Amino acid sequence: MKKNILYIHGFNSSPLSLKAEQTRQYLAKNYPNVGFVCPQLASTPAKAISQLEQLIESHSTNSQWYLIGSSLGGYFASYLEGKYQCLAVLVNPAITPYELLYDYIGEQVNPYTQEVYQVTEEHIQQLQALEQAAPTIADKKKNNYLVMVQTGDEVLNYQQAVGKYQHCRLIVQEGGDHSFINFDKCLATISDFFQLDNTQ
Repeated sequence: MKKNILYIHGFNSSPLSLKAEQTRQYLAKNYPNVGFVCPQLASTPAKAISQLEQLIESHSTNSQWYLIGSSLGGYFASYLEGKYQCLAVLVNPAITPYELLYDYIGEQVNPYTQEVYQVTEEHIQQLQALEQAAPTIADKKKNNYLVMVQTGDEVLNYQQAVGKYQHCRLIVQEGGDHSFINFDKCLATISDFFQLDNTQ
């Protein structure tokens, strides 16, 4: 069974983001047998989720998937955990992105890809449809999450993530920012959570 890590980038981001690149390089060096997949997501939530579902399902027979989701990608990873019961690491995850997206309605330009697209009310409805309930203390799925936040996140209120995932494994770092400063120093912890090894 091949192990694959699916890295899910955030809003207006890309596979070329720093955390994605750090993860790719770390795995290549330390776990060369582990696959790394980080697609450029479609700009609409429904299409992005469809992309991710197709990716997982097309390799479901001989692959075990692990998720790392950053910001909006963390919200997507939570949905995918609910559907596929994968282990998921959420990094400064968005908890109610459908509320935040109101500020972005209109034309957007992805700084990585230069794609120009429109954020609409429909995007907000699509995000609401993906929302997952908070894991409870009695819920076995709480063990499927490692949630990492930095208190200096200037985009999202880290306390929302701490509240929703209070019964899961949490790493709360003082300071930092939304990009999650020194993310590369956490990759060994993430690998341990996924129980990666160098043998197949």
